[in-house]
Amino acid sequence: MAAVRLYTRSGDAGETGLIGGARVRKDDARVEAGGAVDEANAALGVCRAAAGLPAGDAELLGRLQADLLRVGADLAAAQGERAGSIARLVAADVSALEAEIDRCSAALPELHHFILPAGSAAAAALHVARTTVRRAERACVALAALAPVNAQALAYLNRLSDLLFALARRANVSAGLPEEPWIPSR
Repeated sequence: MAAVRLYTRSGDAGETGLIGGARVRKDDARVEAGGAVDEANAALGVCRAAAGLPAGDAELLGRLQADLLRVGADLAAAQGERAGSIARLVAADVSALEAEIDRCSAALPELHHFILPAGSAAAAALHVARTTVRRAERACVALAALAPVNAQALAYLNRLSDLLFALARRANVSAGLPEEPWIPSR
C-alpha cells in the first residue's frame, strides 16, 4: 500500500483552502476560529487521557470532540458552502449539553465563591480545556462580526465551557479533593 503524504505544499505561501475551494490567508478570521476550535478539541483529548477522570466522562468527551469536528467543518466551509454531508449543530445539540450540565451539577455542592482551577490531574486538564473553549468561542464571535456563523455553534461553545467547568468540579469530588476557594487579597 502506498503511503499518503501528509504535506501538500499548497499552504507554503501562507494560504489555505476552505471547503468549496476558496483560498484564504492563514490569518483569516475563519481560519483563526477553526484553528481555535481544533485546539479546543485537542484539549478535550488531553482530558480523556488524564488520570482520575470519573467513569463515563471519557465517552462523553469523545462525543463532544465529534461535535467540535462538526463545528470546525462548518467554519471551514466558504461562505454559502455546505460542509458536505456533515450535519451542522442545531438547537437540540445545545439542549443536550444543557441537560448534561444539569445532570452533572445536581450531584455537586452549591458554589458560594469563586474557585481556583486546580485539584486532580483530570480537573486541571478540564479547566484548561474550559478556557481553551472560551478562546474558541471568542474567535467565533469575532468571525461572526465579519461573516455568517451558525448561531447554534456559538451557543454550543458557550455551553460546552460551562459543562467543562461542571466536569472539572465533579472530577475533584470524585477524587475526594476539596475545591480551593479564591480568597482575594485586600
